[in-house]
Amino acid sequence: MKKFLMAVAGGTIAGALLTTQIAGPLLAQGAESKASVYQQLDLFGDVFDRIRSLYVEEVEPKDLIEAAINGMLTSLDPHSNYLPPKDAADMEVRTRGSFGGIGIEVSQEEGFVKVISPIDGTPAAEAGIQAGDYITHVNGESLLGLTLDEAVDIMRGPVGSEVVLTIVRKGVEEPFDISIIRDTIKLTAATVRTVGRVVVIRITTFNDQTFPNVSEGFQKAIDEIGGLDRLDGVVIDLRNNPGGLLTQAIEVSDAFLEKGEIVSTRGRNPENTERVNATPGDITGGKPMVVLINGGSASASEIVAGALKDHHRAVIVGTKSFGKGSVQTVIPLRGGGAMRLTTARYYTPSGRSIQALGVSPDIVVEQPPKKATDTEADSATPKFRSEADLRGSLNNDSLTEDEIKMIEQERAAAEEAAKLREEDFQLSYAVDLIKGIATAARDDTK
Repeated sequence: MKKFLMAVAGGTIAGALLTTQIAGPLLAQGAESKASVYQQLDLFGDVFDRIRSLYVEEVEPKDLIEAAINGMLTSLDPHSNYLPPKDAADMEVRTRGSFGGIGIEVSQEEGFVKVISPIDGTPAAEAGIQAGDYITHVNGESLLGLTLDEAVDIMRGPVGSEVVLTIVRKGVEEPFDISIIRDTIKLTAATVRTVGRVVVIRITTFNDQTFPNVSEGFQKAIDEIGGLDRLDGVVIDLRNNPGGLLTQAIEVSDAFLEKGEIVSTRGRNPENTERVNATPGDITGGKPMVVLINGGSASASEIVAGALKDHHRAVIVGTKSFGKGSVQTVIPLRGGGAMRLTTARYYTPSGRSIQALGVSPDIVVEQPPKKATDTEADSATPKFRSEADLRGSLNNDSLTEDEIKMIEQERAAAEEAAKLREEDFQLSYAVDLIKGIATAARDDTK
């Protein structure tokens, strides 16, 4: 017992000596760091005063300070920035689903403005802006050297006014101009429709209305097809969805999962790690699912795709997503402004960060470029006659009226699917995949 107590005492003394020896340099180091910060702040004040007194034109101190704050934030990463009071108010409005502009989500890449995605049904989408386009000029004015906020401000303007964007696009040799008429952008976060017995959920953004739109639309679609038992499966279309609210991405993912992790977020300090798990209840009853993504699918849409992929709940179809795996927190500041600061990375249930990597599809399906319609070629396509067209052909009296009606419905559905293939090949592929899985499942139960 005496030896044990001695050992403990010795350890305590040694620990005390060690603390004394190390604490000195650490305290000195902290004081030096603090002094260095004050020196740098003095330098900032010196530069600020010199600009105010010597710059060729008078500058508002408020503008200088806001520019300095924004420069500090934008130097961190492409998604951190300062929001003046007006921009902070605009962002709050956008999350509620309505704002003015041309309808594109953009980021900045090596000084250039890059389109993450055009928003469905907006002037930008109708004018042909594509995900991955670079905007180099607005109304002939170069955007090089401007912050992202400054570039966005130039693109904004009164509803009904014209703006001309100069576009650089991969695969196109020369830059070209696109003229767009600004409009009020009213977002319907999600729309739901049926294609035969497949429910297609198109989510364009994650704002306050996303999950309510999905939930209400899905129930109406189920009523339309005659109940959950008649549902073949679900397609979630996240193409060109730039993201939005993390909470909404979690709710949408939870709607299709029975259990397990949806997403985790990890900040600089390990104790700030947060994990979100699904609650019981899959609104589809476990029916087959396909998720469509492309290079314009970013942030919150990647959370949904990643969660459903890692749980093997859905087949991911399309092309690699954008790869924005960071979380931004909007922090209100005095005076009505705010700063958007990257505070964490998010990870899919398998523990994988998708930052700069994106979510890879299980089945790669490219969207072929749209071809100009050729009326003459369409009219020249031979139209074959069938047995039923021949004069005096025999009737098929072996089928009941209900059976004949079912055959005609199946034929109409097949023709509708062929039409969809011409309009949207990726979506058509997803719907056909669901039909194939559902048909195989029905055959197995016979």
